[in-house]
Amino acid sequence: MFLCGKNLWIIPKNHYFCSSIIRQINFIHAMTQSELYHTLALMQVEGVGDVIAKKLIQHCGNAAEVFASKKSQLQKIDGIGSVVIKNLQDKSVFAKAEAELQFIAQENISTTYFQDENYPEHLKHCYDSPVLLFQAGNIDLQNQRIISIVGTRQITTYGMEFTKKLIEEISPLNPIIVSGFAYGVDIFAHQMAMDCGLQTIGVLAHGLNQIYPKTHKKYMAKMEQNGGFLTEFWSTSNPDKENFIKRNRIVAGISEATIVIESAERGGSLVTANLANDYNRDVFAVPGRTTDKYSQGCNNLIKTQRANLLTSAADLVYILNWELQRESQKAVQKQLFVTLTDEEQIIYDYLQKTGKEMMDIIALECDFPIYRISSILLNMELKGVIRPLPGKMFEVV
Repeated sequence: MFLCGKNLWIIPKNHYFCSSIIRQINFIHAMTQSELYHTLALMQVEGVGDVIAKKLIQHCGNAAEVFASKKSQLQKIDGIGSVVIKNLQDKSVFAKAEAELQFIAQENISTTYFQDENYPEHLKHCYDSPVLLFQAGNIDLQNQRIISIVGTRQITTYGMEFTKKLIEEISPLNPIIVSGFAYGVDIFAHQMAMDCGLQTIGVLAHGLNQIYPKTHKKYMAKMEQNGGFLTEFWSTSNPDKENFIKRNRIVAGISEATIVIESAERGGSLVTANLANDYNRDVFAVPGRTTDKYSQGCNNLIKTQRANLLTSAADLVYILNWELQRESQKAVQKQLFVTLTDEEQIIYDYLQKTGKEMMDIIALECDFPIYRISSILLNMELKGVIRPLPGKMFEVV
């Protein structure tokens, strides 16, 4: 037992715990060092994954009590068999936990526990979410709009143009852009988010002691300035194939919506979309020509009603029902203080006369191309002079 700062740490007498590590780890904000140590050890017990670990912790109170509990107590827990109970006697897991603690201390890595207040809110509701998350950078997930953008590693010009336009148009809403830091759609979404000054988070399929792919190392410093990296994997984990599937459940679970930009008929982004559906999250897919290889996956998602059709940022804002912040609730104040562009003024004057109208009709009557009208309407909505209605209709506020 010893005192560090404002916290009292208690380490079981029978568990070796390096004093140098204790001195180094003084930054863990939510969990005590003892709790983190025992949780790490529990996660190394053979047969104990995130679901089993949560059952054990919630029944016993914490990871230390799991190891201290008698066999008769553990047998009462639903789903905990004799093999797991036997494996809890393996003392080698504490040496592994100690080694990881040393890495965490040396690299100044933050940890987030599934019972912490600052654990990602959406992820809390996923039954198989990680018990522990490791993070690097400057991540703030509290009270934020979060969307995940995924897709093929072979992004096309069409995919780039759509991603760029989408992120630019939603940037006034200040969403967090999450992706997997992989080639193609992932890294392009991260880049566009950074260009727009948005927080962006890369969810990794390996430990924070390395980066994959290595060619993306050049983006790390800028991402960590406003956002950063999340992973459930230890420093001993490599980017093995099965880790990417596990990683995808975090990408799907951490956000309120997953957007598939481009995908072939089969691909990892479709796995992420299916996981998002399983978690009861909104899924969006960008349609493409039936002859385009990297639109087949998106078209199938839409055709099988596993994704909403996404043609513009306005679709996203409308379906997610994002409430836009307005400087004033009175239309008269908006007319006095909001500056409209010439295009916006034409639409505003038209809606003043008609009361409300569908987006396609607005485009026709105001003589704007349909691909342009959604962007103009979104900007006007952000300014608080119009509001969306069901059926892609709009009216003056």
